Formats: sequence, structure tokens, C-alpha cells
Amino acid sequence: MSVSITFLGGANSVTGSKFLVTHGQQRLMVDCGLFQGYKQLRLRNWSPLPVAPNRIDAVILTHAHLDHSGYLPLLVREGFAGRIYATPGTRELCALLLPDSGHIQEEDAAYLNRHGLSKHAQALPLYTLRDAVACLPRIKSMAFAKTFEPLPGWRATFSQAGHILGAASVLLQVGGRRLLFSGDLGRSDDLMMNPPDQAPAADTVLIESTYGNREHPSEDLISEIRPALQRLVKRGGVAVIPVFAVGRAQALLHAIAEIKQAGELPSSLPVFLDSPMAVQTTRLFSDYTATLRLDHRQIQALTRSATMISTTEESKSLARRHGPMVILSASGMATGGRVLHHLNLYASDHRNMIILTGYQAPGTRGATLANGASTVRIFGHDVSVNAEVIQLQSASAHADATQLLNWLRTMPTPAPQVYIVHGDNGASDQLRSRIKREFGWQVQVPEHGSIWPG
Repeated sequence: MSVSITFLGGANSVTGSKFLVTHGQQRLMVDCGLFQGYKQLRLRNWSPLPVAPNRIDAVILTHAHLDHSGYLPLLVREGFAGRIYATPGTRELCALLLPDSGHIQEEDAAYLNRHGLSKHAQALPLYTLRDAVACLPRIKSMAFAKTFEPLPGWRATFSQAGHILGAASVLLQVGGRRLLFSGDLGRSDDLMMNPPDQAPAADTVLIESTYGNREHPSEDLISEIRPALQRLVKRGGVAVIPVFAVGRAQALLHAIAEIKQAGELPSSLPVFLDSPMAVQTTRLFSDYTATLRLDHRQIQALTRSATMISTTEESKSLARRHGPMVILSASGMATGGRVLHHLNLYASDHRNMIILTGYQAPGTRGATLANGASTVRIFGHDVSVNAEVIQLQSASAHADATQLLNWLRTMPTPAPQVYIVHGDNGASDQLRSRIKREFGWQVQVPEHGSIWPG
């Protein structure tokens, strides 16, 4: 019986990763992510999958970011009844991320309905908090480097991918094939996370290409953000930092804490982490020291580096404060959540600052801000952008092009087939070209909905 892969997401885009592996009558999905960014991509979330959820037998997650896990509540609600396998860190983060996602979607829909801003008779959430909670018992944690059977006759092994807590690459062995899914690979020089493990031997590799056409700067996060915050303090402004609640929020907190520790920012500069999920994630870091570069002092400083904001009332109270101050709030591409309220309040004042961290997918508010727009649309109206907008070049948690190639070089034998996924067309094609030129391997950029072998 042959093995096939259907690219249901994460092809031709940096979002919505879903790879359906079929062997005989068995089907397993690697990653189950939400589409984000452009409206035409987001609309895919509302369309039924080409395979009925009750015909999928198991799911394996590479990590917890919503573009890899955020479709799970829908999958379960629509009939999926199998197991979901993840590392312990990914399982814990999904227990935070998925309910938070459902809650935010309910809040955003309610806001639109309350203010009559929906183009539909009634705005509806894609899924609810209850839907998200209902899928969590299906997640079973499996340790790194321990081979397990997600389905009878299938073997899977997680290896560390860096990137964020719990992030993994997955080696899947089925039908005499060895399929390697990179997941999102972290940087070899990440400020907080250990580098990815070496890649195992495989017949077919799916490798991400978020930064497939770029190299990270030599400047590190601390060196890059220090002068920006020093300017902010001098003019008494407010810095709004849209952050990914898992990973980038903690990296920024760590960087600011180190700058204060060095006496290069006032120790009294108020820093607020306004995201219940980011607050809970930060507290998890002390449980996963084996995957971190940080020592005990740095981990303790991380948890004390900001005022942790949980309730809505605490968040609203920040509007009554004056600068200088720093507000870190989810989401990282400014697509929803509390950060929209802060941007709505502070974007129009030239004394203030908006600091973008990591990749900004096309079609998101973050990308609009990064491209220098004079206005940004928030809650149905245009907000003037007079604040200084900075896009950090050193904050990404993704491997750059050379680091992706170096990961492939750690494979003990050449891979007969490589597929470039999870990247914009330009990034994917440039990485394809480099692999073909430098390795001589067979490499393709699959189309959305295509099937291997075709």
C-alpha cells in the first residue's frame, strides 16, 4: 500500500499548516492549524475540509502556535474522535492557547455585534471557548526521542526543534517510508531556546521556509531594542509591543530585564504583560529548563520582570497611566485581542512607539504597520499612526535561510525528496533554489490541496 501526503494548509503560505498522511484506509494529520493573514486565507477556516474529520484517525502536533494547532477545536467539534499527540510542553501550551483563542473570538464577535460593525446579521466566532476546552482531553503527551505508535503499524518520534517551548520535528515511519516534518525550526543562536536537534535520516522531508529568503542580522535582540526604549524614556512615551504570547513575549521580557540589570534603562521603567495566556506561559518556563539557554537567575528575573495583567479591568486601567511605560500584549501580528485596544489608544501620538516583533504575515495589521501605513483599521474605523513604528529584525524565533540549510546538512544521508512548506511564495522558491543548487536534491514547492505522489 502506498503512502501519500495531501497539503491541506501550510502550502504557498506561512499559515494553516495541515498535512494529511494516508496509508491504505488510515489517515493521520500532522499539524492542524488556523489560516491567518489575508482574508482569502482566513475564509478557508470556514470551509469544510476535503476529508471528513471523522475519517481522520489521529493528529500529531509539531508545536502549539495557532497556525499549527488552532483548528483542533473545529476538527473535534465536527467529528474527529481520535488521539492528538504532542510533546508535554506543547500539550501544556495548547491548554492555554486554544481556550484563549476561543475566548478572543467570542469577545471580538460580541464587540462587533454590540457596536453594529459586522457586515453580517450577526458576527459569529469560528469556535468558542467551550469548543476549545472540549478538544483538550484528546491530547496525549509523548516525550522527545521516544518512539510511539500513533496508529497500528505507524511509528513516530519527536526531536527538539527549538523555536518555542515544546516545539518538535516529527519523524513518521509508515508503509516502509520515513517522512520528516521539520515543524517550525528555531534559531541556532536564539536568545532563550536551545538549538534544534540534528535531523534524522528520511526519504521525504517537509521543511518550513518562513525565512527561506532572508538572513538574520548579526545584532541581537538586546542590542536592537535598547536604543529604541532609551528614546522612548527620554520623550516620556508609551511603547505598545504586539507579542506572540508564547515565545516572543518571554524573549522581550528577558531582553528588557537584562538591559535594566546592566543599568542601561531606569529600573523604575514600568513594564506590563497584558495577556492572561502570556502570563501563564511565562510561569511555565521554570518547568522546562532543560530546553532553555537561561540560567536560574535569568529564569527568576524573567518571572519578575513585568507587572502581570490578567483581568479586563486591570487592562483598562493602563489607559489611566502616563508614560514612559512599556505594554506587551497579544497578538503578535495585531490580529485580535487586547493589543488592539492599546493600539487604538496610543497609535496616534508621536511620542509613542509601536514595536513589532517577528514575522508579520501579509494581510495582518502588523504587516500594515510594518509597511508604513498612515492609518490602521481597528474596530471598524481608521486610526492615525503617528507613533514611531519599529520592526525588530532580531526577534524572530525562526531559523533563517542558512540555518535551515544547516539543519538539512545534519541529516546522515541525502533526502531523495524535499518539499518546501510554510512560507510565502518568494521565500519558499528561493529556499528551493538554494537546496537544488547547493545539495542537488529533488525539491518542490507544493500547491495548496496538492497530493504527493501526484
